[in-house]
Amino acid sequence: MNTFLFMVFLLAIGLLGFAAIARKRSGQNSSGFVDKPKARPPLTAREQAMYNRLVQTLPDLVVLPQVSFGALLTARTRAARSSFSRKIADFVVCDRSFKVVAVVAFGGDKSSKGKSQRDLDREALLVEAGYRVLRYPRVPDVGRVEADFDPTLASVSPMGS
Repeated sequence: MNTFLFMVFLLAIGLLGFAAIARKRSGQNSSGFVDKPKARPPLTAREQAMYNRLVQTLPDLVVLPQVSFGALLTARTRAARSSFSRKIADFVVCDRSFKVVAVVAFGGDKSSKGKSQRDLDREALLVEAGYRVLRYPRVPDVGRVEADFDPTLASVSPMGS
């Protein structure tokens, strides 16, 4: 009889543990309510440094952080739109009339093997639409940004949106 009670006790503990894990995965706290969203800064410290570098180096251009691909791309079919609808460009650099000069991808490339397939796919969507894409794995120096945005040195002219 003691063995039976012990087995029932172990089963009950296991079920309670399983229920707690399932509740945690569903986003509920111990009282059964869904966790509330919490505020966070719109840009990480590295993204802020990159934003500041672009703004300070390109005073005659407009720098927009975290722009939805939906603001940059359009498509007739839902299937085509779903290929980019949840993607975000790190930075979009525009002239004063808001024609896109370049889309800046920041970060990534942490491995020595280069861009991930996901990065290549995102970049291909933008390039296919006619945008110039610049990728910086880390905050570049001022000279690099100036060279990349110098119209006399750029191999691709600024694109309109």
